[in-house]
Amino acid sequence: MKAMVFCAGTGTRLLPLTGNQPKALVKVNMMPMLMLTILRLKSSGFTDIIINLHHFPGQIIDFLKEHDNFGVNIAISDESGELLDTGGGLKKASWFFADKHPFLLHNVDVVSDIDLRKMMRFHQTSYALATLAVSKRKSSRYLLFNQNKVLCGWQNVETGEKKIMRASQEPEPYAFSGIHVVEPKLLQLIREEGKFSIIQLYLRLARSNDILGYVHDNTNWYDLGRPENIRRAEQNFDFKKYLETLSPA
Repeated sequence: MKAMVFCAGTGTRLLPLTGNQPKALVKVNMMPMLMLTILRLKSSGFTDIIINLHHFPGQIIDFLKEHDNFGVNIAISDESGELLDTGGGLKKASWFFADKHPFLLHNVDVVSDIDLRKMMRFHQTSYALATLAVSKRKSSRYLLFNQNKVLCGWQNVETGEKKIMRASQEPEPYAFSGIHVVEPKLLQLIREEGKFSIIQLYLRLARSNDILGYVHDNTNWYDLGRPENIRRAEQNFDFKKYLETLSPA
């Protein structure tokens, strides 16, 4: 199985921790985020991973070499010249997914005990174009789903902005968790250019394609994008138990 880890962000929200290192190498429970993510993917059966780089890219390349790529095949998508956001980053790395198998996308700055194998199986039996991990939690922005958990819109509760892409009487709001499974067919449907969010792409495609929500309310999930969030995760997440599950697949 193949996966992409989004590592290109500058980590502005993590300053001063990212003043002299990339976000992906910021440590959580004394382990770099990227290491946590790769080991999680490896233990879930992913053998080929592509990582996009922008901020201090040389440090990440050296880190991977030092650890012999953690025993998996790792490719690099170089965005050092231009930061492309998640949608543009996936488009640039699309060559890596030139087969007919679904693949997983994972933000480097989230940690969870979501069963990735189970999520992949759910997607494969759903016939959806993409499956997005979501949960009921407080957020400033929500994805909106109909009663069948099909994506139908988006809203920003702070600004009041709302986008409805397909009709639904009572759309239900869920927060996106930065983990998603995608069909390779989606890559052929990308029309956007340059820098753009993958959520922007999903919303456009949701008009005529089924994009499903995978609700993981009964799991642990933490956003590691701010220093205070890292401290909260270190206090509340059982990293010892988590690391025990990260044995080779």
